[in-house]
Amino acid sequence: MARLTEIGAAALHSKGWFKSHQWLLLRRLCQLSILGLFLLGPVAGIWLIKGNLASSMILETVPLSDPYLMLQVLLTGHVPELVGLLGAAIVLVFYLLVSGRVYCSWVCPINLVTDAASGLQRRLGIKARTHYSRQTRYWLLGMTLVLALMTGSLVWELVNPVSIVFRGLVFGLGLGWGVIVALFLFELLVSHRGWCGHLCPVGAFYGLLGRVSLLRVVAAKREQCNDCMDCFDVCPEPQVIRPALKGEKGHQSPVIKSGLCTNCGRCIDVCSKDVFRFGLRK
Repeated sequence: MARLTEIGAAALHSKGWFKSHQWLLLRRLCQLSILGLFLLGPVAGIWLIKGNLASSMILETVPLSDPYLMLQVLLTGHVPELVGLLGAAIVLVFYLLVSGRVYCSWVCPINLVTDAASGLQRRLGIKARTHYSRQTRYWLLGMTLVLALMTGSLVWELVNPVSIVFRGLVFGLGLGWGVIVALFLFELLVSHRGWCGHLCPVGAFYGLLGRVSLLRVVAAKREQCNDCMDCFDVCPEPQVIRPALKGEKGHQSPVIKSGLCTNCGRCIDVCSKDVFRFGLRK
């Protein structure tokens, strides 16, 4: 049955525009700021941070390395330099605290593309009918690790859309434009949230970290829920909401405990009853 009201309309009316978009605005500010920091060097010669999302150095002092990439490197049989391992440890601890999928919603540049496609898809009423199991991403994650082990090379990094797009944005798009357009059209016409929600092995890896992270979305006032379904409509992983919101058997806690929750905060934004908030695992 068609929606009688626009998604988030009740929240917009009761909370105002800013409060009903505050976490979305903060995410966009975070994503664009990260890109801006990397661009400062090549564009303005101000090297606050050098490198890319896979491996970087802040103020030539603090190393940051993608733990997923470091795992692939180890499987190839190579031993990373100590600074690379230290950088991976720093990033690993950070995501264990704030949830691994925060990378997907607050850092990854692909999120900007897929969110834009999802929003346009909703406005145009396009029904993308191709569906994938949400377990597919774990098979793809396993495949990337097996390929690294068998070939002794970082095969996945050659085709990783995140790496291609980020390098393109920082150093000149080139092939990056083709990847951006392909992902946008895939999300718009083929599969609703198909890449980020069903296929991306990077998201699968960080989702595993998110299973034990401390920062969580909590349905603290779930008794006030009026079943408007706005939170389900905007959530990139809507299957994680119901157990906490409805208190299903075996999950009486109002805490969203699934590692697949991206902590994007959109459920907090669009809820007119203020059911959700950020909290801790316990």
